[in-house]
Amino acid sequence: MATVRAAPASAGHRQRIFLIDGSGYIFRAYHALPPLCRSDGTATGAVLGFCNMLSKLLDDVAADGGGHIAVIFDKGHLTFRNEIYADYKANREATPEDLVPQFALIRDATRAFNVPCIEHEGFEADDIIATYARIAAAEGYEVVIISSDKDLMQLVRDGIGMFDPIKSRIIGVAEVRARFGVDPDRVVDVQALAGDPTDNVPGVRGIGIKTAAALINEYGDLDAVLARAEEIKQPKRRQLLIDSADDARLSLELVRLRDDVLVDDDIQSLAAAPLDPDVLFPFLDQMEFTTLAERLRRRFEGAGGPSPPRRSPPRGRPTN
Repeated sequence: MATVRAAPASAGHRQRIFLIDGSGYIFRAYHALPPLCRSDGTATGAVLGFCNMLSKLLDDVAADGGGHIAVIFDKGHLTFRNEIYADYKANREATPEDLVPQFALIRDATRAFNVPCIEHEGFEADDIIATYARIAAAEGYEVVIISSDKDLMQLVRDGIGMFDPIKSRIIGVAEVRARFGVDPDRVVDVQALAGDPTDNVPGVRGIGIKTAAALINEYGDLDAVLARAEEIKQPKRRQLLIDSADDARLSLELVRLRDDVLVDDDIQSLAAAPLDPDVLFPFLDQMEFTTLAERLRRRFEGAGGPSPPRRSPPRGRPTN
């Protein structure tokens, strides 16, 4: 992953807050490494991948001068969107069996690295990220969302940017326009028309991203498109919009992120904290992440700190 320091700061060099899409990190970590198991048979591949990525990100944040940071997770499969539309995300494949027990361990890993681990019942991680982004921007912070999730692009604006850890690139207003054909504040209107088969968001059948963007750019927003559907010259497109108006309005409610989640932690409580060897190394030893633990131990020793205790890995087992 390229350093997040590549992301430009706004005028005045405001202090930054890094909001990490933890759920996205989990699946990227799961697919990045071959299956690994602890000596007791517990699957740990996704946990190790997550720890490696988080460790690298914390290095970048420290090099950037510190700031504030949190990892945001989904909590459960059902949210308020399922109350609006029972089939929301109903087409998703089942979570791999060996990944399920790693979810709790990844949250333990986040806390072991002394990073706030945040989730809320009934909301997706994206809603929590949207809430913290709004609050932090209002308080004068420069917000950097660490994610490749297209749904978060609706949040991009002055003072709120994204960093895609998969493609190692900054996502600003220009990148959002290139993806959706509209400014970030109109992304939800395009998504509501085009739908999203990944999340089972219906949209308007037969309307894709390019057509949706053209309609939004011409008429302004979803409500205007639907109100003036009778004016559209193409008969098929006109009829699709008339027939699927309710689906489009439903889709808007599904894709629009909530930024009013009642979060428990204020921004000040998310200040980046130093690693605590008395917490971190027992966790890494428990997980049998020998290589990562040794690398971090050398860093502590190089910084002049006390040498963290070492624990020998189980006999006969390859170390991670």
